Parts: sequence; structure tokens; C-alpha cells
Amino acid sequence: MKLSIVIPAYNEEESISETLLSIHKAFSEVKIEHEILVINDNSKDGTLNVLESLKETIPSLRYETNQGPNGFGYAIRYGLERFNGDCVAIMMADLSDSPYDLIKFYTTMLEKNVDCVFGSRWVKGGKVIDYPWLKKIINRIANRIVRVIMRIKYDDTTNAFKLYKKEVIQGVQPLLSPHFNLTIEIPLKAIIRGYTYEIVPNSWTNRKYGESKLKIKEMGSRYFFILMYCFIEKHFSRGDYKK
Repeated sequence: MKLSIVIPAYNEEESISETLLSIHKAFSEVKIEHEILVINDNSKDGTLNVLESLKETIPSLRYETNQGPNGFGYAIRYGLERFNGDCVAIMMADLSDSPYDLIKFYTTMLEKNVDCVFGSRWVKGGKVIDYPWLKKIINRIANRIVRVIMRIKYDDTTNAFKLYKKEVIQGVQPLLSPHFNLTIEIPLKAIIRGYTYEIVPNSWTNRKYGESKLKIKEMGSRYFFILMYCFIEKHFSRGDYKK
């Protein structure tokens, strides 16, 4: 089963090289057919030059530029329309996600024969390193709200780091979110539409370079919109969208 890794990147020239080389090193130690698909989200810095320089070093790497519209959600959606694998993972360009956790996700998908693998930083075995305290408080409140409204046990919906089979990505269309709210739209739709999933612990490490693209003040209403959209589908679609 071929694995695709979709990585959105906007102005990540300081981080992207270390991220890609770390993924390449981890996957050189295992026999997993894979591709690394970086979506350059119309970066204004040297991200594109770094990607070009890594092509020979990392044979599994390919990249495309999303000319627009731009934004985290748009970049991921661009990649999800173009990956070649049988399953696809979403990872961040700042090395906050561990490639060794992704290998664990992949083997879990095969061993458990599930449609999705969701990472959780908060269950036993999960770990966060240098997580900003205010962001942590907001994260736990937001995920609590999602759990209560959607009546699910999963406690890290806002975590983008997840693995999906190709048919799941096809089955959760159409995707609406142009921003970070895509991180909850895909898993909530997957759960609502009857796809199976396994939750495994994963680690998260704060970025070394640059600043986070997530602007909390701008995202509250957008997360709420998608949450309500998924709530309405769950309770009023009469199961029409289940696989």
C-alpha cells in the first residue's frame, strides 16, 4: 500500500529542509513505498529554491505550487486532489510531527485494517514539547467542545496529523474549509460517514524557526461554522452520506 505524505508549506525556507530530510531518513529505514508531496502555497521566501535543491537528495520528493486561492486549507485540498498513494497523511512543514509516528500510523492501519488513523497528543503515550500554555488551554477547551457537541471520544480533533485511505478522502467530499478548520472537517466527516478509525498516541514539538501560521483570533468562528456544519450532517442527513 503506497503512502503519500502531503505537506503544506508557506514561507518555510528555514524549516522545510530539516523536515524533509528527517522524513527521508526515517523512511529509508523501513520498506514502505511512499511519496512526499509538498504544496508550496505561493511562498514569498526561498521555500521553492530549497525544494528544488532537495530533489536529487530525496528521490521520493515532488512538489507543486498552489497559485491560489491560498491558505492552509486550500493548500491541503490542493494536495489531496493530486496525491498518488493508496493512503495519505497530512504533516506539517515545521517538523512538529514525527516521521516515526507516521510509520506507526501506517503499520496500525495495516494491522487493524482501519480506514483512518488519528493521532492524539493527550492520551497515554502522547507527548508535547514546548507547547505554548495559552495555545494548550484553548486547544483543550476547543476539543472538549467538539467532543460534547459531536458525542465522540476522540480528544484531539484539531490535530492535523492523521492518516486516511484514499477512499476516505474521496468519501468526505466536498471539502469546504479554506483555513485550519480543515483539520476538524476531514476527521468529523469521516466519523459521521461511517469510516473506521484507530487512535494512537503521537508526539508534537514546537517549531524551531519562524512563527505559526495559525491565528487563533481569526479562527474561532471558522471552526464553529465547520463544527455546526458537521453537527447538522450528523443529525439531519438521515445517514445519506454513510459509505
